[in-house]
Amino acid sequence: MPADDTAAPAPAPVRARAAADALAVRLAATGRRLADLVPGAVPRPQAAAGAWAPGPPPVPGFAPRTRTTGPRKAAVPRGRAGARSRGAPRPPRGAGVRGLYERARRAWDRPLTAYYVILGASMLITVLGLVMVYSASIIKALELSLPATYFFRKQFVAAAIGTALLLLASRMPVRLHRALAYPLLVATVFLMVLVQVPGIGHAVNGNQNWLYLGGPFQLQPSEFGKLALILWGADLLARKQDKRLLTQWKHLLVPLVPGALLLLGLIMLGGDMGTAIILTAILFGLLWLTGAPTRLFAGVLGVAAVIGVVLVRGNDNRMARVACLGATDPGPGDACWQAVHGIYALASGGWFGSGLGASVEKWGQLPEPHTDFIFAITGEELGLAGTLSVLALFAALGYAGIRVAGRTEDPFVRYAAGGVTTWITAQAVVNIGAVLGLLPIAGVPLPLFSYGGSALLPTMFAIGLLIAFARDEPAAKAALAGREPRFGGRAGVSWMSMRRRVKKRPSGER
Repeated sequence: MPADDTAAPAPAPVRARAAADALAVRLAATGRRLADLVPGAVPRPQAAAGAWAPGPPPVPGFAPRTRTTGPRKAAVPRGRAGARSRGAPRPPRGAGVRGLYERARRAWDRPLTAYYVILGASMLITVLGLVMVYSASIIKALELSLPATYFFRKQFVAAAIGTALLLLASRMPVRLHRALAYPLLVATVFLMVLVQVPGIGHAVNGNQNWLYLGGPFQLQPSEFGKLALILWGADLLARKQDKRLLTQWKHLLVPLVPGALLLLGLIMLGGDMGTAIILTAILFGLLWLTGAPTRLFAGVLGVAAVIGVVLVRGNDNRMARVACLGATDPGPGDACWQAVHGIYALASGGWFGSGLGASVEKWGQLPEPHTDFIFAITGEELGLAGTLSVLALFAALGYAGIRVAGRTEDPFVRYAAGGVTTWITAQAVVNIGAVLGLLPIAGVPLPLFSYGGSALLPTMFAIGLLIAFARDEPAAKAALAGREPRFGGRAGVSWMSMRRRVKKRPSGER
């Protein structure tokens, strides 16, 4: 027999066992990875280190190759369902919708969601408003022998100043906001008194509520009265709540209601009932937030309704506006001309509008196309899609303001945030309702959107208040404090601090 037949056994079994052990380790690692990616789909293998253990159960559609056994064939299910899912269980119907809803709900519940929604929605409304002011005011400016960009430039300057006020208000602490309440109220009342002085105040469209500042600039103090009432009323109610006095009706109404009536009286002396309506809505919003009894709330609302009816019936212009509700024809003497042509503009816009700058109604057909009826021009040029986008932005802004007011523990923040939300929401409803023919024309601008610096400046400051309150939430504070700086900073370990630490190490240390 040859010498090779008496040698040691062939090492093939040893190599096969080693290959099997290596394959088992790889399969165990693959099973752990699949278990991490799809929890519950593949059980995690439990094997001691160095001991051979069978790999994870075969995954449908996965056939690893080994040296000893060859490719492992997995059973492929037959039929349309098996070919579609490869043996995986079919997800329950509606799971995708529910999953999307859950993800949206978790995203909305994040601490900084209200902060981003308020900032983003307000900026989008302002930018879109600038675009529409430019488009809607070109013909009006040329008609007055002014440059085509005259109204746009004034609105852009007001937006730049308003942005600075927004940033300032968003960075101010709450105690400074409260400190501004009384000085702002006193200054606003003083300016509103000056408006009624002959030779100082000026009338525009029959309303005596303007102060000329020189050149093309003028000021409407009643717009700042909304902000003054919110800050003063919120500070007053917060101090009374701290002393547990709001359970008594006299402390609930006095001096809040008399102070509001003072502002309303000065506004009505100038004949501006639209601003008076918004101021009344703010007052009722503050009373609602305090939890006023239903009887007291209904009594104050009834008194306000009676006063409103008397004021409307005592003025022919206001009665004519009420008579134009639902009108489809200008009527005798074109009494409903503005209301009807606003409907014409919306109707001619269609789904996606006639195109930016292609409005027909702004060519002298629709009065005030860049101020009170800019929403109608938006509907004509951007269509239903554009108007619904504007409505969605206002709805998001209002809902975020309600969230800020509902989640805070500070009574001043709750009253101020609720007052600002009531102001913007109520004014948007009154303006859009008038354009749609659902409400009488009140002559109030669309917040952040219509032309008018006197309305834009206090509104953007109020948006800054909401942003400051959203940042002041405890969860939002923690989220902002936990952010890592991009270019080094005090939070965490920055590359600058690591460099200093390396330099201080001894020379022999590695």
